[in-house]
Amino acid sequence: MFAKPIPGRTTAAAEGDAVVLLIGMRINHFWAVHQWLPVILSMSRMLGELARDRSRGLLGRVLLTASPRTYYVVQYWESKEKLYAYASSPEMFHHRVWGIINRKERAGKVRGHVGLWHEAYVVPEGSYESIYFDMPAFGLAAATGVLPIERRGRTAAERFARRAGRGADA
Repeated sequence: MFAKPIPGRTTAAAEGDAVVLLIGMRINHFWAVHQWLPVILSMSRMLGELARDRSRGLLGRVLLTASPRTYYVVQYWESKEKLYAYASSPEMFHHRVWGIINRKERAGKVRGHVGLWHEAYVVPEGSYESIYFDMPAFGLAAATGVLPIERRGRTAAERFARRAGRGADA
């Protein structure tokens, strides 16, 4: 939060495909605190669980808000396989939370006080690029490391064209 900016232009040191998960909630009824507060606390607990065991595959995350009602997390993962493994593992908190939600939905007890959503993307290498100017490590760069921009190319076109096995740092 209070990291010092890295002077000049940098880029993310990501290698290979980028796996990005956007996951969040929307508070549909502010007065229903008993419905949406547990969702916020559950996400916090899941992020803590993942932070304690880096081998699960979460590389980094950014907490964001889209409005006073909508909150979400941008997550960067090692692979879609690790993302799937975490989401479906009976030992992990996520599995228990989704079990509760699914049972409530089947029983007709979901009341619409809070909305949940996620979007997952697997972005092939060469189909993403990044640039940060006088910024601390952020987003993909915070998750994968920071490189001087020259290592990946001065222009977006050069950075998009980069593939493993090609380029100055390969």
